[in-house]
Amino acid sequence: MGKQVYIMHGYGASPANHWFPWLKEKLIADGHQVVVLHMPNSSDPKIEEWMETLADSIKDLDNNTYFVTHSLGSITLLNYLEQLDPLPNFGGFILVSGFSEPLSTLPSLNPFTVKKVDFKKIISATDSRAVIAAKDDYIVPLQLSQNLSKQLDTSFYPVEKGGHFLEDDGFITFPLVYDVLNKMMKTP
Repeated sequence: MGKQVYIMHGYGASPANHWFPWLKEKLIADGHQVVVLHMPNSSDPKIEEWMETLADSIKDLDNNTYFVTHSLGSITLLNYLEQLDPLPNFGGFILVSGFSEPLSTLPSLNPFTVKKVDFKKIISATDSRAVIAAKDDYIVPLQLSQNLSKQLDTSFYPVEKGGHFLEDDGFITFPLVYDVLNKMMKTP
């Protein structure tokens, strides 16, 4: 039975960047439905536009729905899920280089972190939660991803050398994300 997977890129990226096309192909080959969302104006993102894109794109949130988000996509997803009323139970998510606090290096993204997320609400909607972060991330400090992992009570996967998991960091494939997601989707 195929799952529905939404992949969300982050700041300054597009669906064609980094490891997103590779992950999409792998999952489609496994019989899943995959959408790599195209987030508007990614080099000058506005939280309202990003939230609207999710509202327009995500249909039938249920136990077969999974999310893989990168960087700014992570807090956007959390903001989106939190405002759903009711928030239905869903499959799970992997947040890569996620953060829920302001980034001192990118103050233009502060509107995404202003609102404190109701983490308990999200925790209660899915048991499959993971955060992946690199110890040498130069955009989102490891500590912020660790904090997010604690807030969401997730499995945490620290990667020794990964930077921000961009093409420039050598990430055009990302087997760890694929493996963690597969484990999640196979858990009854």
